[in-house]
Amino acid sequence: MKIFNGIFVLVFILFAAVQYNDPDPYLWIPIYLYPAVLCYLEVKQKSINKKAYWLGFLIFGAYAIYKLFDTNGIIDWVKYHNASSIASTMKAEQPWVEESREFFGLIIILAVMAINYFKSSKQKN
Repeated sequence: MKIFNGIFVLVFILFAAVQYNDPDPYLWIPIYLYPAVLCYLEVKQKSINKKAYWLGFLIFGAYAIYKLFDTNGIIDWVKYHNASSIASTMKAEQPWVEESREFFGLIIILAVMAINYFKSSKQKN
């Protein structure tokens, strides 16, 4: 798990770093740094309060649900734009591109946090 978490420390820091030119970097930089810190603590094998994971699940899960149903969100992207490519260019020229990328960023965060949460729970039992 050290390698897994080490990789995601770097990934989340890189994700945070590229947010500087985003329309809302004040929101997304902390969103990506939060799981980076949790992964870093897992690498260092520090004891992490389970409430830190639950706080992340609650906030990021709620935001992902919001992004799912938001205007120009995932549902609109699939329904009205036939799930057109959101990765063909780095520039988000259409609103659903940015919303979809943000949704999938949240899903990555939630997946990594869930893996760590359940893995650390098993190791302590």
